Amino acid sequence: MDQLSKYRIVYQGLNVGLHEFDFEIDDLFFESLEYSDIKKGGLKAKVYLNKKSTFLELDFKIDGYVELICDRCLDEYKQPVNYEGKLYVKFSEKEDELADDVICLLPTDHELDISHYIYESINLSIPLKRVHPDDGEGNVTCNPEMLEKLENYKTGEPADDDIDPRWEDLRNLKANK
Repeated sequence: MDQLSKYRIVYQGLNVGLHEFDFEIDDLFFESLEYSDIKKGGLKAKVYLNKKSTFLELDFKIDGYVELICDRCLDEYKQPVNYEGKLYVKFSEKEDELADDVICLLPTDHELDISHYIYESINLSIPLKRVHPDDGEGNVTCNPEMLEKLENYKTGEPADDDIDPRWEDLRNLKANK
């Protein structure tokens, strides 16, 4: 069975109005996506589908955590995820790219695969800098052994050897002013 088939909403037989769907997002979800750099997580997605006569409006609420590798100490940690967003589905014979939160489906389609949207929403909820969150007192919770090793390699001086020599003239201009 295709693991991602759980994340399809069959909307064709639904009445006009509000409908609620619940989805569990676990390790199998991330493993099923070959492009995913997230491998583990435990999240719940609540989707409210408001079916109108000419379009669909979906409200997403995703809560839980994903396991990431800390950029600072390289240990795994649980990153909390809280996402709320909307997606609009328009029916059209031609596929137009209208906006990030609007997709087009053919009038003959009867279901909507939301797995990709869920994955993108989770990724957008993760900070660019992936580090262990500080504890309640503001202390760093990274692996202390790794932090000590990093501190041993710290020089305090920027490495001038790594600077492209073409920038030397600009640096001289700045120094002369």
